[in-house]
Amino acid sequence: MLSEFREFIARGNVIDLAVGVIIGGAFATITKSLTEDIIMPVVGAIFGGVDFSNMFILLGDVPAGVSPTDYAKLKEAGVAMFGYGAFITATINFLILAWIIFLLVKTVNKVVRKAPDAPAGPSEVDILTEIRDELRKR
Repeated sequence: MLSEFREFIARGNVIDLAVGVIIGGAFATITKSLTEDIIMPVVGAIFGGVDFSNMFILLGDVPAGVSPTDYAKLKEAGVAMFGYGAFITATINFLILAWIIFLLVKTVNKVVRKAPDAPAGPSEVDILTEIRDELRKR
């Protein structure tokens, strides 16, 4: 079983997958920064300075000493909240990441062109017809 596992790990696909996961994690960090630090402030400015990351609805009591308007502190304190602003940010983050992956796959598909198909040989019927015609000549 250990040798089968070693063989499984040594296959190129598993190593490629591991590299993809690591690069994907790093890429997700870049995309998160792009969303939170560049795109969402612009979207917020368009909508009149709204900060989506701090949009929430309180569902529970606020503990003493915690500001009822600080999303991060409330979340840290474990207050029940409906954080729709964080969801909007995560959705935009996902859409950006999905769009970039779509463009990447599209580009790779263009670059790695499919080899032209080998010319189709004669069909079975053509070969049998040829054999029949040769036999008739004899």
